[in-house]
Amino acid sequence: MKIKLFTIGFTQKTAQNFFETLAKVGVKKVIDTRINNTSQLSGFAKKNDLQYFLKSLQGINYDHTLSLAPTKELLSQYRKKEISWEDYENKFYQLISDRAIEKQLSPDSLHCSCLLCSEAKPHYCHRRLVAEYLQQKWGNLEICHL
Repeated sequence: MKIKLFTIGFTQKTAQNFFETLAKVGVKKVIDTRINNTSQLSGFAKKNDLQYFLKSLQGINYDHTLSLAPTKELLSQYRKKEISWEDYENKFYQLISDRAIEKQLSPDSLHCSCLLCSEAKPHYCHRRLVAEYLQQKWGNLEICHL
């Protein structure tokens, strides 16, 4: 069976668009991959609010999985332009490989789950890297960026 894994960023989306998109595609669980998910800048996606809204509005479960997040140092290096995106990608892949995230998760537990972070698009985002890494490890992952 092909495991369907979604990814989404909450910025540049209204709450209505965000929650309806998740429900429309059949997401069963949102996996928060952010280091800091309690910032005021997160708006409707602050950890406790998001967990409540997902469950109450759409019946979607929530999980915060820090092993899928970059370190603060790595993210800071990239944001301050101390390293390039290519360097960030390489260091992040090494980080999740060292963490052996493919052994911490199971394909079945990810079916119809959605990796969440703040980036509007997946191109320069660690959620895409996590999904692609797991696809390489497991092979039976169908990735859909929302």
